[in-house]
Amino acid sequence: MKLGRNFLPVSIEDMKKQSIDELDFIIVTGDAYVDHPSFGTAIIGRTLEYNGYKVGIIPQPNWKDVESFKVLGRPKLGFLVNSGNIDSMVNHYSVSKRKRKEDLYSPGGEPNHRPDRAVIVYCNMIRQAYKDVPIIIGGIEASLRRFAHYDYWDDKIRRSILLDSKADLLIYGMGEKTIVQIADLLKYGMNIKNLTHVRGTCYMSKDLPDNAKDYVITPCFEDIEKSKSEYNESYKLEYYEQDPVNGRGIIQQYGDRYLIANRPQEPLTEEEMDISYNLPYMRTYHPMYEEKGGIPAIREVKFSITSHRGCFGSCAFCALTFHQGRIIQHRSEESIVDEAKLLTTLNDFKGYIHDIGGPTANFRNMACKKQETHGACRNRQCMFPTPCKNLKVDHKDYLHILRRVRALPGIKKVFIRSGIRYDYLIHDKNMEFFNDLCKYHISGQLKVAPEHISDKVLLQMGKPSREVYDRFSKKYFEINKKINKNQFLVPYLMSSHPGSDLKAAIELSQYIKQMGHNPEQVQDFYPTPGSLATTIYYTGINPLTGEKVYVPKNPKEKAMQRALLQFEVPENYNLVKDALLKAGREDLIGNSKNCLIPFNAPSKKSSPKKYQGKNHKNSSSNKDSNSSRNKVKGKSKKH
Repeated sequence: MKLGRNFLPVSIEDMKKQSIDELDFIIVTGDAYVDHPSFGTAIIGRTLEYNGYKVGIIPQPNWKDVESFKVLGRPKLGFLVNSGNIDSMVNHYSVSKRKRKEDLYSPGGEPNHRPDRAVIVYCNMIRQAYKDVPIIIGGIEASLRRFAHYDYWDDKIRRSILLDSKADLLIYGMGEKTIVQIADLLKYGMNIKNLTHVRGTCYMSKDLPDNAKDYVITPCFEDIEKSKSEYNESYKLEYYEQDPVNGRGIIQQYGDRYLIANRPQEPLTEEEMDISYNLPYMRTYHPMYEEKGGIPAIREVKFSITSHRGCFGSCAFCALTFHQGRIIQHRSEESIVDEAKLLTTLNDFKGYIHDIGGPTANFRNMACKKQETHGACRNRQCMFPTPCKNLKVDHKDYLHILRRVRALPGIKKVFIRSGIRYDYLIHDKNMEFFNDLCKYHISGQLKVAPEHISDKVLLQMGKPSREVYDRFSKKYFEINKKINKNQFLVPYLMSSHPGSDLKAAIELSQYIKQMGHNPEQVQDFYPTPGSLATTIYYTGINPLTGEKVYVPKNPKEKAMQRALLQFEVPENYNLVKDALLKAGREDLIGNSKNCLIPFNAPSKKSSPKKYQGKNHKNSSSNKDSNSSRNKVKGKSKKH
């Protein structure tokens, strides 16, 4: 594994220096250009380069000036367009729909370097620049918006992004294998309008495919737009067909046209994964950003290693099932160790590997042997509500990798930051990994994500019961005591998730008080495209079960639920009191040890004491928005 010699061209001058007369593909992206394997643009660009194609990058073009899309000339084979590592609307707006003050994927963290709905805007500008050039869209924004979908920011049903972008083709999911197949077909003269058979792609057509009987047909857009029950039916059908082994193609009608989504792409093999991460990345941001201090997003991942993709956890609020899927695709041990060796040679490496993991760090292999040939089960979850009897709970492979990496010369510590699925770990009868985790791979605190403790809320989240988290917590502190460490356990908690009413929020507050945990920040549920919970948020019904679900939407109630999780903050007193009175829980107002707030409002100058470790309870540094745990860098921090 070696560092790259050059960045991919971003200017005509770069092309001349690299003796390139004409580019085969130009990638237009909403992110600044960071040549690192945690960034989708870099992976796709380097993959195409590895397969013999000449690729250039237009990062964060001026979307108001068509000339910005002409800086590299006309590509021979086509434009590839993505919004960046995050959906542009999530990137721009908090859950309260307020404009964010920073963009970690832009120079110096500055906002406003990309438009709202970046994929649509970029594609329409490219059409102005070059009327008949092929346009292929992909990445998180295109992938999760490929079907008709509820849009939280417009508060309405939007049609497939293919129609509004006027792109020729959409790639969903992990794109390496798909883009090479497409590139090869275009290279040998096939018209993009005839690329109708590639797995992992969507296209628009006036005609049904010849093998339409092999596809699932959802309700049409017009019905989905009018009827929440039809929307639910559509989502359910889409949800069940995401598996690369047993998933079928999907057809969704729009007036006199059809959106045709071909079957999901085949998973990458171990060898193919190794190739993706062995490509000659520069492993940093382009030097043109140096003047503004670089790109903040690189700091978290520069010394992190992606070991796998996919997650069989299937949390309702996470869209990973729609993007990376439930089938784990992993790299070889040697590839991971080689990357760790490479990191030790970088000038600014201080001896610390920040992470070895994926969407969920300890999901290293497929959930069970059956998935290799039959795929993930349609109507059953691997982990929820209880672990499947066929689930393989084994950390030996992951543990061996961690031990090899931390033994390398120049490495002081290997952390695990992409998150541990605690309910998977607690079911492992072999305690070796749990012991090593506490002893070597955390620094003072372990962050896990129970999200809530009310079983009725957890049921809608697709998370295990409170009892499982309590059991894990007990074991964690037992191990820490045994190894003479006083390390905290930091739970991520979420307010206002579908299923959570004031009663559930109060139950969580009481649990927080009981465990001595004072969250500094609280995460509100954020309805983002592609997730099961977003569908429940919109329709009030779980599409998989048909169950009616309470959904907190009133701003005052959402504020009360959030305040209840931070009941000791003086500024939250009135909201917490209102919530308790509304719920008929006056018994929690007073001076007894079980009360959440006193009779009288505290001084706003006073602040709750931060937890200092009493009885080995919990500390917290939760993030304010679930985008902070859902940044697609090949990883999703939802566990």
